[in-house]
Amino acid sequence: MIDKNSKVILDVKGLKTYFKTDAGIVKAVDGIDFTVHQGETLGIVGESGCGKSVTNLSVMRLIQSPPGKTVAGEVMFQETDLLKISEAEMRNVRGNKISMIFQDPMTSLNPFLKISTQMIETIRLHEKNVSKAEALSRSIEMLKKVGIPGAEKRIFCYPHQFSGGMRQRVMIAMALSCNANLLIADEPTTALDVTIQAQILELIQKVNVEMKTAVILITHDLGVVAGMCDNVCVMYAGKIVEKAPTDKIYKFPAHPYTEGLIQSVPRMDKSGEKGKLFSIEGQPPNVIDLPPCCAFHPRCHKAIEGLCSRCNPPTHMLDEDHEVTCWLYGTDQEKSAALKEADARQASKEASK
Repeated sequence: MIDKNSKVILDVKGLKTYFKTDAGIVKAVDGIDFTVHQGETLGIVGESGCGKSVTNLSVMRLIQSPPGKTVAGEVMFQETDLLKISEAEMRNVRGNKISMIFQDPMTSLNPFLKISTQMIETIRLHEKNVSKAEALSRSIEMLKKVGIPGAEKRIFCYPHQFSGGMRQRVMIAMALSCNANLLIADEPTTALDVTIQAQILELIQKVNVEMKTAVILITHDLGVVAGMCDNVCVMYAGKIVEKAPTDKIYKFPAHPYTEGLIQSVPRMDKSGEKGKLFSIEGQPPNVIDLPPCCAFHPRCHKAIEGLCSRCNPPTHMLDEDHEVTCWLYGTDQEKSAALKEADARQASKEASK
């Protein structure tokens, strides 16, 4: 468990990243806030397309433009807004102070260069005073730390000579070679078998504990979140709909979407019961020009008729560290004001026709 008084490593406020397409504006990330403390592991969960990866690519300023662009928000990393510094300054942050393990280990490494070349380049790019021999020595040491046998010889191999799990270990070794303050792991176990998944997650957890490296873990696997994360952000349609410590998320899920995600996880203590696994009905929404209402309402079994389909819900604090964006916790005054605003919006639309 992290210390609540520990130093804030990353503070994201009002982050918005949109993509301009022929069909309209895709609001992939639409005004999200979260904080990461030193030594903390933050889990970001949600269905495919909810904005998890785009959030962290935005933090790293790796959004391809065009068509994407971060249009608003702050990304405060150690008192520096990463959205306002120059590209040259950002290059000094990437891989040095913030490292990222990308989703697919099969394509993240350059197939034409030896592992030694790629690791040495990473170290010497950020530490100009390190010689090639020193960088090689450190690279071998990092490969040993991530559990690659015969690191002295394997470092001179090409990526295709490694298995998927070993390539992911190389990616982790590269990410940690400059002693980064923050490690972003974007579904680091994708395409790996179950045994290797467990080893990779154990390795990330070890790094978090021993090196006090803050970790952002992007995943759709709630089982992984339960075992690794201190806090959880649940994303849906580009927004964070619930945010809380992991134990509260699992014991007291407040948002119907979070509740559905947890219920859909197979449980060993219910393995003898007959019946189908729980699933959330419907499909994720098209995030192009979403209407001003709760994006989850068409799939929600607790939706309030005439309210959830017309008005965006406000964020409510259920506890000092548990917040949820849902009309189930709205006051009568908030609901009445939102409905009046929706009526005025509708009247204005009809008058303009």
